[in-house]
Amino acid sequence: MFKILVDARMIRSSGIGVYINNLLQIILGDNRNYQFSLLGAKEDLNHFSNFRNVSIIDCNVSIYSIKEQIELIKVISTGYDLVWSPHYNIPIFTSANTKLLVTIHDIFHLKHDINQNSISKKLYANFMFRSLSKKADKIICVSKFTKNELMKKVNVKSTSKIEVIYNGVDSEWFKQSRKKREPYIIYVGNVKPHKNLTNLISAFKLVYNDIPHNLIIIGKKEGFITSDNFVIESAAELGNRVVFTGYLEDNEMRQMVSDADFMVYPSIYEGFGLPPLEAMACGCPVIASEIASIPEVCGDNVEYINPFDIKDIANKLVFLANNSQRKLELSNKGLAHSRGFNWKQSSEDTLKVIREVLEQ
Repeated sequence: MFKILVDARMIRSSGIGVYINNLLQIILGDNRNYQFSLLGAKEDLNHFSNFRNVSIIDCNVSIYSIKEQIELIKVISTGYDLVWSPHYNIPIFTSANTKLLVTIHDIFHLKHDINQNSISKKLYANFMFRSLSKKADKIICVSKFTKNELMKKVNVKSTSKIEVIYNGVDSEWFKQSRKKREPYIIYVGNVKPHKNLTNLISAFKLVYNDIPHNLIIIGKKEGFITSDNFVIESAAELGNRVVFTGYLEDNEMRQMVSDADFMVYPSIYEGFGLPPLEAMACGCPVIASEIASIPEVCGDNVEYINPFDIKDIANKLVFLANNSQRKLELSNKGLAHSRGFNWKQSSEDTLKVIREVLEQ
């Protein structure tokens, strides 16, 4: 029986956490020929303890730290056939007998033009990405865009080393029933500079007197080193027309998205971009940036904007707010399109990669 260690410490993170949780729910249940050890906070992983082939290694050590590397050495030294890192913070020191699988969601931390972190964090990211390009037996990228970015920026020369496996959409999104509310526009995502909420708020300021909609922003805004304080200050000038909900539980978030008149997603960098797909899955029309991975993932099923052009964003907000026919068209097309992304397929493709790595 192969022994597999999964670094699940980020299971409560917004994007990567959704990825880890959904894949593990399927992979752990379908594969009793593997013995899985999940590394992470015990209270976050307890819902996996009912699987017979799973053990939980309680670990609260912070990511991006020297301490995490020391902890990973201790854990891996107990003997594993495969270590799966669902983020680029891989264990640097692994034995020749231990295979390494890494999932890359984006290379945002290498994009110096949009990354406002300190120089030390940029150097750390450069070191880790170059290390994983050499050490990983296989790399999963969540989009072709991310694969191309990785090959260019990190200079990964072997395309056979990289597999593109798209994320899925939780089936609960398709079960939402719409409730009638006062019209509002919704945004889902953390308040970080690359999410481009500065331009969204500026665009909303231009048109909020012309439409009845409020702007509802769902996402964590506290505790981020890169959080965009200007967004919060600028939004405050519009009073109760802009609402920050903070973190919401999944059921409440899904209902809020389902009930929205439409979603706007103005990000300037995404390795995949799950919120627009999730909105489509509950019939919510979407305005999204025509940039990075978003056109690859969303196809022609959204209304596109230039995220750097405030007037373009403003015009599209007014256009969709006043165009019921276009909203209905986007709702129908988006719902059909989103059904092509499911975690069952993602897990099957991921398992295929795991088997290939173990058999190498």
